[in-house]
Parts: sequence; C-alpha cells; structure tokens
Amino acid sequence: MADPYQTLGVARDAGEADIKKAYRKLAKELHPDRNKDNPKASERFSQVTQAYDLLNDKDKRARFDRGEIDGDGNPTAPFGFGGGGGAPGGFRPGEQPFDFGGGGDASDLFEGLFGGRGGGFGGFGRRQQQPKGANVVYSLAVPFEDAATLAPQRLRLADGKTIDLKLPANLENGAQMRLAGRGQPGPGGAGDGIVKIEIQPHRFFTRDGDNVRLDLPVSLSEAVLGASVRVPTVEGAVMLTVPKNSTSGKTLRLRGRGFHKADGSGRGDQLVTLMVDLPVGDEALIDFVQGWKDQDKRNPRGNLGV
Repeated sequence: MADPYQTLGVARDAGEADIKKAYRKLAKELHPDRNKDNPKASERFSQVTQAYDLLNDKDKRARFDRGEIDGDGNPTAPFGFGGGGGAPGGFRPGEQPFDFGGGGDASDLFEGLFGGRGGGFGGFGRRQQQPKGANVVYSLAVPFEDAATLAPQRLRLADGKTIDLKLPANLENGAQMRLAGRGQPGPGGAGDGIVKIEIQPHRFFTRDGDNVRLDLPVSLSEAVLGASVRVPTVEGAVMLTVPKNSTSGKTLRLRGRGFHKADGSGRGDQLVTLMVDLPVGDEALIDFVQGWKDQDKRNPRGNLGV
C-alpha cells in the first residue's frame, strides 16, 4: 500500500493547492489517452488518482495522518484494540482468560467461528487485511440533453464488458461516480471504477443551475402580433405561445424542462429569451418605419435616466 504523499511527490504538510497542482501535473503525464501502449502508465495513473482522492478528502487525510487508515483507505487498527484501556485482546484486568483446551489459541477459535477469517478479531488473528487492487479511472462524455434527462450511458469497462450507467440527479460537470469492484484485481479484492463525467456543451442550450436557457429568434410579425412557435427542448420540440407586443429580452418559461433536482423534488425549467430577428434590406419595412417614427414619442431608455 503506497503512501499517498509519496505517490504525488508532496510533503506531508502540503496545502490543498500544492496537492492539486501535483495531481494535475501527474495526471496529464500519465493519462491513458496519452499512453495507450504503456499499461504501466495506466496503472500509475490509477494510483495517482487514488492518492489524490484520499488527500483531497479532509476527513480521510486526517485519519491517514493519525494512522487510522492506510493508503488504500482501509482501516489499519484490528477490531478489538483500544476502547477504554482494556488489556490486549479486549480482556479486562481481573477477568479469567478463556481456556481453549488442547493447547489451542484464540485465533483457532475465531477461525472456526468466522470461516477462517479470524484475522484481527481481538488482536489474535494471524492474517492482516490485504490491500485491494488499484482503481481504474474512466472518462465519460455525456451529451447535454442526456445529462438533463438522465438518459442511461453505455460504458465499456477495462475488462471488455459494457454496462448501462444510471446518471444521478443534478449531475454536474466534473462529477465522479464510483463503481464498486470494477477496478483492477488485488489480494483483498478488486478496486473500484471511478467514472469522471464531462457534460458536453450544446450549440444553443446553456445551463443555469437546474434550469436550461435558450435564446429564441422570432420574427417581427410574431413579436408584434403574437404567435404559436416551435421551440426545441432537451426532450424534443414543443409549441410555445409568444404574446403580442413581445420585445427582445422577454423571457418565457417552460416548466419541468430543465435538469433533475438533487432533492428529488422534480426538474428545473427551460427559460426561453425572445430575440426579435429583423430582416435585412426590406424596403417595405424601412418605408413603414420612416413614416411611423415621428408618431413614436416613447423614450425606451427613459428608465436609464438618459
């Protein structure tokens, strides 16, 4: 089990910024996409990521520094040690020890009771907990619409198998998902798969918290007279009513067309901002405005004090 400080090449008193800087440098050098023909680099990348995951978690880092867990995050103290100053093995002063008979010791008893896994019970065990295999890191590019609707994602694992990954609500760019037992094999069992999510940008949708935003072009006649127009959403086109006398910047709301909320209370909305699209070089429109402008006495910048 490696020391995470040594794995990242940082001092034990290194700050968060130094740890993140060291991780980014190593991750860039060792990323599987840049070392497709170097399996050792891939294994080293997994070790670096595992070390960063531990040191980036304040609680786990503190427990490691106190010696409570090892570099793999596994407990180091056997079950039954500590707890009130009792004698080793969980016995209290003044108590009579058990008589196992026939010269047997406590580990034999625990091995009989627990199917040969007596290691660590009361401090008598012969076996120490074995380290798990290294974690395997996967990068998953998720289309914007799929992130909003939580559509399952097909993921090919390192062993060649494929799974349909269920996305969590309120999925954020850069989020990590842990797949238990999907890492490399080891003496204490397989490590985990770490899936890093990258939500792909959309050519006209943007995200605003749980909401989705869209700038929607409308014609002058649709803005002035009102109209029912088709609007794209993350789940396909729907009809939207544009009120009469709408101006550019007016925002309309399509409820429940955004991202799923983390608290399970539903979904955000799609906020549609109208953008009046004027035709270029329309002589009839130019002539109309020329004759109409003298009648328009409004100051649209009045609220700005100019």
